Amino acid sequence: MVMKEFIKVMKALRDPNRVKIVKRLQHGELCVCEIQEALGTSQPTVSKHLKLLEEADILKSRKEGLWVYYRLDDGSTSPYAASMLGNLKHWLEGAPDVSEIVKRLPEIRKANICKT
Repeated sequence: MVMKEFIKVMKALRDPNRVKIVKRLQHGELCVCEIQEALGTSQPTVSKHLKLLEEADILKSRKEGLWVYYRLDDGSTSPYAASMLGNLKHWLEGAPDVSEIVKRLPEIRKANICKT
């Protein structure tokens, strides 16, 4: 069981887009359309990424009306997720892909991009 938990976290973070999602969520909660805009990918692709991250106890979600919002998990359910989240706070800050997303944060707002 312990090995399964570890592998689940590692698999969830092996994709660059999922790492970008985690890095973006370090700056606060987002709805799916905001994450989609930040990555420049389709909604079904983003939803698959989010599902894997949530199953690995890396993310939490909450529903508000039609919208689903994601935030980083606190790490209380998985020591492996907690460890990776702690390290990712410091890793990759200078990576061009991450820097570009962080630079665009102010323009990525649900009210500007999501259709109601």
